[in-house]
Amino acid sequence: MIAGDRPRIIGWTVVAMIAFAANSVLCRWALDRTTIDPAAFTGIRLAAGAVMLWLCLRAGRRTGGGVWPGSWPGSWAGAAALSAYAAAFSFAYVGLPAASGALLLFGAVQVTMIAAGLIRGERLRPLQWLGIMLAAGGLVALLAPGAQIQQAPDPIAAVLMLASGAAWGAYSLIGRRSRDPLATTAGNFMRSLPLAVLLLVPALLRMEIDLQGVALAVASGAVASGLGYAVWYAVLPALGAAQAASVQLSVPVIAALGGTMLLGEAITWHLVVVSVAVLGGIALVIRPAARG
Repeated sequence: MIAGDRPRIIGWTVVAMIAFAANSVLCRWALDRTTIDPAAFTGIRLAAGAVMLWLCLRAGRRTGGGVWPGSWPGSWAGAAALSAYAAAFSFAYVGLPAASGALLLFGAVQVTMIAAGLIRGERLRPLQWLGIMLAAGGLVALLAPGAQIQQAPDPIAAVLMLASGAAWGAYSLIGRRSRDPLATTAGNFMRSLPLAVLLLVPALLRMEIDLQGVALAVASGAVASGLGYAVWYAVLPALGAAQAASVQLSVPVIAALGGTMLLGEAITWHLVVVSVAVLGGIALVIRPAARG
């Protein structure tokens, strides 16, 4: 867990959200503008994350465990949730626009984590409920007439993205129990390597990859996923399940801004107003806890 006062926790949470948004932008970039397929992208992403986290542990003169991944911190449940999220995420983005994909993903995350929090006895104040509704309403407005969306989401892709969001919500909930975020994240990525191999072998046989696609997958896995998820696991113990879910609603907005800078999408007043609604709603959810 990241120690320190509330501003420090909020700062690292922002870093984690930027990393999450970077994954969406990098994935869309790779699948839309290179010849890499979603299986290869997922396999390289998971493998790159495992290597980066292993190097971080080595640099800190720490070992995650023995040679067998099962001896590392983390869990097979965490690895299964991570793998399910990553695979469904990549395959869903083949048939989804960036905005609708992000909405489906983090909407499912929010439902999963808030439901789990309520089941475990967490209770929200009226102001927090208002913040959640404001943030969710902002995301709905992102896809309303006038938003940057060209076609209705593909049903199969939409279901895959909803499943990806549920898996990420489960991964985040599992991560709240972590006492060593870096080693736990490394262990989960190490356990995901068998899936990475299964995805990579057929992709290599079909040769559906190129250097730019590989580079984007490595960046997504090593930086945005490996390091980003370690930071997220570090801040999770300081957040309630509802707070953690609501904070992640900022990711579609950040991803839209990233797409503007990197993929040439235009910034509109519609996007600006939606961003204010989402971030303002998140502020209402977090503020009561900050005072407590």
